Amino acid sequence: MHILLALIVGLVFGIGLTVSGMTDPAKVLGFLDLAGRWDPSLALVMLGAILVALPAFRIAARRRQSLLGAPMQLPVAVRIDRRLVLGSLTFGVGWGLAGFCPGPALASLATGAAGPLIFSAAMLAGMAIFELLERRKA
Repeated sequence: MHILLALIVGLVFGIGLTVSGMTDPAKVLGFLDLAGRWDPSLALVMLGAILVALPAFRIAARRRQSLLGAPMQLPVAVRIDRRLVLGSLTFGVGWGLAGFCPGPALASLATGAAGPLIFSAAMLAGMAIFELLERRKA
């Protein structure tokens, strides 16, 4: 049941990303181009996502387990440190260069285009390198 529900939620999320234009790198890059021909339409998508997520997170924070019975695992960190800032900058640079972030890139894999495939492969390689470096530290 958990896998089926995860599949359904993932499909709805992917469809939402596609319908909202988040899977179109040109639209994303237009949103990020503040000094040029800025396209503010994705700001409305993000605002809509925040408006939906805020009450959901408030409700989730009061629960001990999910609707399917799994323990709630909400983030507890509130400190802004060097790793967070560097990770955010790296994410932003990648988003600005490619016009993709992880969710839309994975949703775009269904198109069969090379861009999402290259981005996803680079993302997975970056995740693997991070894991290797973290294990070396430990």
